[in-house]
Amino acid sequence: MVNAGWIWFVLAVSVVSLAVAALFTREILNSEDGTPAMQAIAAAIREGAQAFLRRQYLTIFGFSILVAALLFIFYAITKNTDLALKTVIAFFAGAVCSGIAGFSGMFVSVRANIRVAAAAHHSLNRALQLALRGGAVTGLSVVSLSLLGVGLIFIAFGGIANPTQVPYQIVGFGFGASFVALFAQLGGGIYTKAADVGADLVGKVEAGIPEDDARNPAVIADLVGDNVGDCAGRGADLFESTAAENIGAMILAIVLFGKFGILGIFFPFVARAFGLIASIIGIATVRLKDEKEDPMQALNRGYLITAICAAGGFYVAVRFLLQDNLWFFAAGIIGMLNCYVFVWVTQYYTEYRYRPVLSIARASLTGSATNIITGLAVGMESTAMPVLTIGAAILGSYYCGLHALPGQRGAGLYGTAIATMGMLSTAAYILAMDTFGPITDNAGGILEMSGAPDEIRDRTDRLDAVGNTTKALTKGYAIGSAALAAFLLFSAYLDEIEELVRQKTGNLAFVFERVDISKPAVFVASLIGAALVLLFSSFAIQAVGAAAQTIIAEVRTQFREDPGIMLGTSKPNYRRCVDIVTKAALKQMVAPGLLAVCVPVLVGYVFRNFATAADPTLGAEAVAGLLMVGTITGILFATFMNNSGGAWDNAKKLIETGEFGGKHSEPHKAAVVGDTVGDPFKDTAGPSLHVLIKLLCTVTFVMAPLFL
Repeated sequence: MVNAGWIWFVLAVSVVSLAVAALFTREILNSEDGTPAMQAIAAAIREGAQAFLRRQYLTIFGFSILVAALLFIFYAITKNTDLALKTVIAFFAGAVCSGIAGFSGMFVSVRANIRVAAAAHHSLNRALQLALRGGAVTGLSVVSLSLLGVGLIFIAFGGIANPTQVPYQIVGFGFGASFVALFAQLGGGIYTKAADVGADLVGKVEAGIPEDDARNPAVIADLVGDNVGDCAGRGADLFESTAAENIGAMILAIVLFGKFGILGIFFPFVARAFGLIASIIGIATVRLKDEKEDPMQALNRGYLITAICAAGGFYVAVRFLLQDNLWFFAAGIIGMLNCYVFVWVTQYYTEYRYRPVLSIARASLTGSATNIITGLAVGMESTAMPVLTIGAAILGSYYCGLHALPGQRGAGLYGTAIATMGMLSTAAYILAMDTFGPITDNAGGILEMSGAPDEIRDRTDRLDAVGNTTKALTKGYAIGSAALAAFLLFSAYLDEIEELVRQKTGNLAFVFERVDISKPAVFVASLIGAALVLLFSSFAIQAVGAAAQTIIAEVRTQFREDPGIMLGTSKPNYRRCVDIVTKAALKQMVAPGLLAVCVPVLVGYVFRNFATAADPTLGAEAVAGLLMVGTITGILFATFMNNSGGAWDNAKKLIETGEFGGKHSEPHKAAVVGDTVGDPFKDTAGPSLHVLIKLLCTVTFVMAPLFL
């Protein structure tokens, strides 16, 4: 019972973290909320975001009910009704917690935006703190609900009494979280980029009006998109990462049960709980030294404090749960360092201080074609360093695990699991910085549309510039954590197949730890895994294009039918644009979402028919090939799209500062075209691939009995 106390410690920390998020929410809601003009604009953003999210989650949960019914039937036929019921309960718990995490964060972000705008009238420091604490509600809610959800399901299913079997029974939680995350990221990404493309192409390029100009009929839809894409979508993405990684690490710890007992299974929870405490400390310490300081420096100090506290907590967890084995602590530090390097590489390729973005801006001098060619080249180049970083982290942590427990089967893989925990230990703070971006972007838009003085706009422009950086850095963090989590989940999938075969055949000596790509079935399935990533990306980008066409047509229609809009004598119909892009985004998200869920299941079901008595696990091995190659391709493509899109965006922003011709010049028009091309890369297809990588693992986890 003493050992079981650790899980109650984790649940207590999670509840306290939610209480802190509630305190941040109260602080924000009690802050000044601006002038009547600002309130009207903020209300339109809030109503549009909430309407979209309500309709999106109703659609997602409709699909979830269908999937849950199929899961119950499948497990009832292949296993028993008790396991079927547990799988469905876990699936719904994961789906509901993911939905709550996304909705709660967006609830605060659409209320924090106007408070940040109002605070900017008085103090840059106060505006910075409100924006970060608004983002912290998302970060703390996501990680806390992940721990609470998995922890309570583990206890409810009898995990304390039977810790080596229950982790296999709660894989449905990870599938539910992944399922909701995919559609949330897809739908939000399609919405935000369709609105952005429509607002930019017709407003900035054709009409020649500034960004966030009140005369643009799509401007409110664009500001709504910042919230549903970057707040709710990214929140669901990282919720899924933390939940799936916890479950995968628990399964890998079963192999080491004879060494650490239940404490090895609890370790992922405890390490994450200390990360929550560290994030709260880091967020609370963020403040400017004076009004002239770069806000990014204050955020970096907060992150450094968070990382140091998280490392200290990690050591405490290793000390008491893993017998003070410093090799495992070293694996965790490798994960934290991997996080730092990934963020630095992303910063290098997406900030306009460095060569890659400068080269794109310079290429804009000769037109759109050279801008796009250079941006594509930068995106391709940017995949090399992350691959080396991930490789070093996996190899380093694997060999730390081997040294920690020499000769112990599974020790190396558990080392990689600990590295993943290390990288995700600061997830709450990182997500707070991510949500900081759309809050400050909205605040700037509200001030511009309400006609605020330039000196006030200058303050929010400084915060918005930092927000653009934090959003880009978080995408790098998300793909890095997805890569490590996917390797962890792939290893856990092999363990699950091994356990299923032992149960089915009674052969306790059976080992499933190799995937032979020279087998034709496995090779073909691997090719399908690579093609799935490209086809999924194509569907996502086409979805943005299709949805953007509807909003472009609407904006052009309003300009044509009401000339008073451009003269400022009449108001655009913002609501109609919001409604049009909402319907289009929800319609377009279905096809890529179903493709991602159905393909791995169909591959496993089809290729199991090629199994023989000499090779009875061929179906499961084919799925493993699909996972392995799909993950590798997904990591490369997500990195390419995230960084090329971010580089195009910041090349445009650099030109808007006056470099290479400045606003309204021919190079600026070329840069706007490049930025428009990059928009669905960095905000729709790229982030959705983070989720796809992990969804492939969680769906095959749940459907594994079908492949044998």
